[in-house]
Amino acid sequence: MQATSIFWLRVAAALYSVGVLHAMLTVLKRPSKMFDLSASAFSLGVTFHLVALVDMAFAVGHVPADNLYETLSLCGFLIALSFQFVSWRYQFSSLSVILFPLVFFMTLVGATEIPVAGWSNPNVRQGWLLVHILLVLIGYAAMLVTAVASLFYLVQERHLKRKSTSAIFDKLPPLGTLDSLISNSMGTGFAFITLATIAGVIWAFVDYGTHWLAKPAVIISLLTWGFYLVMVFLRANAGWRGRKAAFMALSVLGFSALTWAAHVGLKPLIEK
Repeated sequence: MQATSIFWLRVAAALYSVGVLHAMLTVLKRPSKMFDLSASAFSLGVTFHLVALVDMAFAVGHVPADNLYETLSLCGFLIALSFQFVSWRYQFSSLSVILFPLVFFMTLVGATEIPVAGWSNPNVRQGWLLVHILLVLIGYAAMLVTAVASLFYLVQERHLKRKSTSAIFDKLPPLGTLDSLISNSMGTGFAFITLATIAGVIWAFVDYGTHWLAKPAVIISLLTWGFYLVMVFLRANAGWRGRKAAFMALSVLGFSALTWAAHVGLKPLIEK
């Protein structure tokens, strides 16, 4: 019974992933008519999610909230159900940019409660890891561009307020150009970091089994992605521009650096 509920939960996660694609296209400002499709897939995902929870409840004899996996799954379902109501009652679809990816990842983590067979081929394992690394590097490159553009924005804004002249500062791009660069690079970084995080979660789950979530590098990666998601949402829906967006981009770059340090093996050196 428990294995059946996990199967339905993985089906729900697959359906929720359509919403992640919609969120990425929205952040990238690509013309897309995917909302209706993603909303339909999300609604179907909620249905399968409910089936999984009910099946799990019958299997364990109580509300499935015994561990982190089950709790995240239940919370993800409640968030999804709340979004369904808010979207229907108030037509507040802009929340999908943050809630679609959030519900997907919470469901994906919940669906890793039961381990799967290990890698059938070492080359597949290495290939999957290589894809993850390449996605991360592209995402970090875009994040670095975002942070540098944000830093230039702060410098240029300060320079303009002082109404002073400088051979260096006068050559900086206008604030509007820098703001546009921040938006584009931030969207690109979010798309690649999201794909990298999905690939990393799957790789860690297959490689480490149910203990994958206990890895510090994995936890830091998920937290970094979470902060990135908040930053993108605030910029896309709360109108965060200029100074606020610049400071947040620099903060996310700091989390990204911490994630990188955790993955390249600095943790053993720190513990010595």
